[in-house]
Amino acid sequence: MSQYMNQGPPQQQGGYNQQQNYGAPPPQGRGPGQYGAQPTNNYYGGVNTQPPPTTGPPPMGPPAQGAKQPMGAFGEGRGNYPQQGYGPGVPAMNGPSSQGVPPTSSNQQPAYGQPPQNNGYGGPPPASSGAPPLGGPPTGPGQTGYGGQQNRVPAQPGPQTQPPASQAGYYQPQQQQYGSAPGQLSNQMAGMNLSGPQRGMGPPPTSMAHSQPPPSMAGPPGPGMPGPPSSMNAPQHRGMPPSSMPASSAPPAMYQTQSGAPPPTGPPYSVSGPTMGYQQPGPASGPMPPMSPAGGPLRPGGAPPYGNVGQPGMGQPGMRQSGMAPPGMGQPGMAQPGMGQPGMGQPGMGQPGMGQPGMAQPGMAQPGMGQPGMAQPGMGQPGMAQPGMGQPGMAQPGMAQPGMAQPGMGQPQQKRLDPDQMPSVIQVIEDDKKNRGNQQFITNVRGLVPPLVTTEFQVIDQGNCSPRFMRSTMYNIPCTQDMIKQSQAPIGLVISPFAKLPDNEPPPPIVDHGPNGPVRCNRCKAYMCSFMQFVDGGRRFSCAFCTCITEVPPEYFQPLDHNSRRVDAYERAELSRGTFEYLATADYCKNNTLPKPPAFIFMIDVTYQSIKTGMVHLLCKELHSLLEKLPCEHGMKESVIRVGFVTYDSSLHFYNLNSALAQPQMLVVSDVHDVFLPLLDGFLVNLSESKAVIESLLEQIPQMFAETRETETMLGPVVQAGLEAIKSSDRVGKLFVFHASLPIADAPGKLKNRDDRKLLGTEKEKTLLSPQTNFYTKLGQDCVAAGCSVDLFLFPNSYVDVATIGQVSSQTGGQCYKYNYFQAANDGERFIQDLTNNIQRPIGFDAVLRVRTSTGIRPTDFFGNFYMANTTDVELAAIDSDKAITVEIKHDDKLSEDAGAFVQVAVLYTSVSGQRRLRVINQSYNCCQQMADMYRNCEMDAIINFLSKQAVNSVLTSNPKAIREGLTNRCAATLACYRRNCATPSSQGQLILPECMKLLPLYINCVLKSDALSGSTDITTDDRSWLMDTVRSMDVASTAVYFYPRLTPLHDLNPNSPSLPTALRCSVERLRDNGVYLLENGNVMFLWIGLHVSNDWVQDVFGVHSPAQIDIDSSKLLHMDNPTSQGVRNLVERVRKTRPRYMKLTFVRQRDTLEAWFRHFLVEDKGSNASASYVDFLVHMHKEIRNLLN
Repeated sequence: MSQYMNQGPPQQQGGYNQQQNYGAPPPQGRGPGQYGAQPTNNYYGGVNTQPPPTTGPPPMGPPAQGAKQPMGAFGEGRGNYPQQGYGPGVPAMNGPSSQGVPPTSSNQQPAYGQPPQNNGYGGPPPASSGAPPLGGPPTGPGQTGYGGQQNRVPAQPGPQTQPPASQAGYYQPQQQQYGSAPGQLSNQMAGMNLSGPQRGMGPPPTSMAHSQPPPSMAGPPGPGMPGPPSSMNAPQHRGMPPSSMPASSAPPAMYQTQSGAPPPTGPPYSVSGPTMGYQQPGPASGPMPPMSPAGGPLRPGGAPPYGNVGQPGMGQPGMRQSGMAPPGMGQPGMAQPGMGQPGMGQPGMGQPGMGQPGMAQPGMAQPGMGQPGMAQPGMGQPGMAQPGMGQPGMAQPGMAQPGMAQPGMGQPQQKRLDPDQMPSVIQVIEDDKKNRGNQQFITNVRGLVPPLVTTEFQVIDQGNCSPRFMRSTMYNIPCTQDMIKQSQAPIGLVISPFAKLPDNEPPPPIVDHGPNGPVRCNRCKAYMCSFMQFVDGGRRFSCAFCTCITEVPPEYFQPLDHNSRRVDAYERAELSRGTFEYLATADYCKNNTLPKPPAFIFMIDVTYQSIKTGMVHLLCKELHSLLEKLPCEHGMKESVIRVGFVTYDSSLHFYNLNSALAQPQMLVVSDVHDVFLPLLDGFLVNLSESKAVIESLLEQIPQMFAETRETETMLGPVVQAGLEAIKSSDRVGKLFVFHASLPIADAPGKLKNRDDRKLLGTEKEKTLLSPQTNFYTKLGQDCVAAGCSVDLFLFPNSYVDVATIGQVSSQTGGQCYKYNYFQAANDGERFIQDLTNNIQRPIGFDAVLRVRTSTGIRPTDFFGNFYMANTTDVELAAIDSDKAITVEIKHDDKLSEDAGAFVQVAVLYTSVSGQRRLRVINQSYNCCQQMADMYRNCEMDAIINFLSKQAVNSVLTSNPKAIREGLTNRCAATLACYRRNCATPSSQGQLILPECMKLLPLYINCVLKSDALSGSTDITTDDRSWLMDTVRSMDVASTAVYFYPRLTPLHDLNPNSPSLPTALRCSVERLRDNGVYLLENGNVMFLWIGLHVSNDWVQDVFGVHSPAQIDIDSSKLLHMDNPTSQGVRNLVERVRKTRPRYMKLTFVRQRDTLEAWFRHFLVEDKGSNASASYVDFLVHMHKEIRNLLN
């Protein structure tokens, strides 16, 4: 039976507190609320209902002529709402096409004391939904649940009492996700109705013949039920009886309280729709199970936080609840309908176990039932679950469903789960913004979980690094490897050493220790940082990483204060900051020589295709202004980076740009089998000195090659030529290669067309996604050795074998851009903006990254675009602000709770000014003996970044099926471990998720469906290779939005609002045909326009009179002089600026052919390749977890 609640342990002293700016660290001991209380979990029970068999997503628009309007659950006609949904909600996902227009979300809530508007069960959350208010009702001890009974009835009836607030199992302040303010996501099913009687209808019908589908069940999956289905038309089968059955109650017309119970004091966290009133828990004896209803009026306009999945209401003692289906279902497989198991009910087990159909239980309020003893068999309310009519287990769309119809009963229609009640990415983001947004994050506490990447906050560096530079999958590391093996939760770091910082955060300070260089540990070579402990009056220090004692150099000595801290600790960045830089000495440089300023070499394909598409003309025109934006050090007037130019087709053309020349000189190298540099002086020049010659060259290049008929091109000799130029000038730098087609010319690196899209998704796809030759891999490694990075800008009209040529960019820490079917008029803006960002962004050259860890853990695996010649050093010819390296950490010994764990990342690099520097990034972690502490201190976004990169890496060595099963099994094992070790006992009909990982099933399903991993033939082989390469280098913010795109409504945009509108869940059910929505995932951006959107809005933004007249082939928004147009354009630009790539805007009109591609990114729905919807996958995950538990 469905229910979703949040219960959290009491707020711990010193945890994150909005008023206290993060306060002191949480206590390490096992005080009350530390290990005694259970961590936050989520019950998602009743994930067991099934929609009717269907085949595709519902079209939007008015219903067919003459279509019969379905009746509501209470007999009233309610427009076009689908019959199988829970009341006036959204149409069933992929429901039949006759369902008509999805209803618009309503923000209207019933006034206090007024009857609710209808008794249906929920619709989509309003677009303006915000996070739940901070002052909501307290929650129970740490679990958010879907399923099980609302109040689990104890074994013996007792007097009606109000539970004491302090008693275990009752509501207590909840420790919110990431340690934030208490009680944020408390959801209780207070007085909810699946289908109660219509007011004024009198007693319910006694006939059972026309009952509606039962609400979700919480029993075990039926035998032989696979999960997630590919078929949508599986027949029903008879099987095991349901293990628990939901009952329902008619919502009260006004607030009612028990005698002696206080009236509601605050808004409850309402769940899907205006049907709930305040109700107190039924009578019970002994400690009440941790599932009591939250009271209070509905939150006005609030979105239901991951609500209750198909949970019926709770009957009020003394209220007549007509047509109740009495319980009597024992635990799965233990009780037949009507055969209650007396004495089996246990608090927390979600098992009534006592009530038998038709038998009064004096003094006992059964969950979801009204007056004790009033329920009688045969009095089925339409839509109510009757004994024997439930479907046990994991019913999902398209799955064979066991159902025990009793003799004489009609076989009920299936009801679907309400996706509104599942955990939502959007709700988590909004809650975190509300709790932690626009605040300071002070890093002086060990193991403090940072705000989400989607939240704006200011970092105050006081000893641990900013989360912008490094995030971790967990901030409380288990002390033993056994705990990690059980939970299968990864220990990982996502490192972005050059991440962009907001304006209100200073760059890492630079420390100069003179000719002796940085102070380091004698044994492990860790750099001096705030974790080192000074001893012996400050003359020696103990290393935090290897515990070795090292002498302090005389020039670095300072005495200690009464706290054993150096007296100059706050004056030295390395002793008080988490991130800082050392100026490196010549010992840290190649050949013990300080480096020269780096160089940028632009290498332009001038074959027929590049000239015809307009790429060469556009590039040469824009490079005039782009070169003015070369990166320079903070405070410098101009960049010292040198520039050079090469053009190529089947031969190479070098240009002498010496400032003494009036015109540039071209030197042609036609022997491409043995490339050499025809000139040294004059090839790499200072921009300010040779500006006139460079401008002359950029004007002449398009003219020189305007009439070319050369179609064959090469690539290997081009990169070789650039590498020779970098090496011979004794510099580091980067090659910008603008390339159009497969290199088939007779030259080194010649490739053949091996494209075979049919192999994608099969076991042979790895042959297609691996390089066809190792030439480019070796070339990339040669480039790394010379400190030469390669960025590829590809403009293909056909297959170019990205899997092979992309090795040059991925090995060197570069980036590959791809513009399919490029035309300068349509794609030029995107190309130039990408190039601008690439040139301007913070970057380090010729970098070596090493991760050091404290005793007991060690880095074992690395994911990203780089080269490793050994097991410890990550070599990067360049690393920029958009790149991240993901590192797996494993145990090699037992950790200590008291000592904690430490990580130091050191990046040795050459800056854009030619300085050799060391950037040091430090982070400290708590260690725990209790599973609950680990689950309480995880970061979901970092976990998905880690798992997705690990999965993409394994594509070249494993087969698609094994990868999918591996991710699914790991997800199930992680959640089952939590259920087994941390959650309070409860019915197996409930899916219990830890608060910090409640989005894990959703994100795992998104990873499985993503184009980078799914192996679908809907995309080209090159696109698949490009996406895999892109995901490997993504930071946490990029993977979060790539796997779960942002869907933003624009039709009710407030142009004057400083903040972006609240996003919607990625499902077609959220789209209204009178709305306009922006969908983006960091790579693509769509503007979806409903056919019935206001003509005024269309006129303001597009300058035409109706949606049908919009030019969807355009990709530009018109500059109209009105607030709506300005607001939409500003929002699109703001979103683009937050992403590493410039996203071209694609207009999609409702029901146009492009809509199928748009829907491909609505990740909560079923995929075009029969991939599971979010609801299906959660149901399947529940089944897998139960199998593991059994």
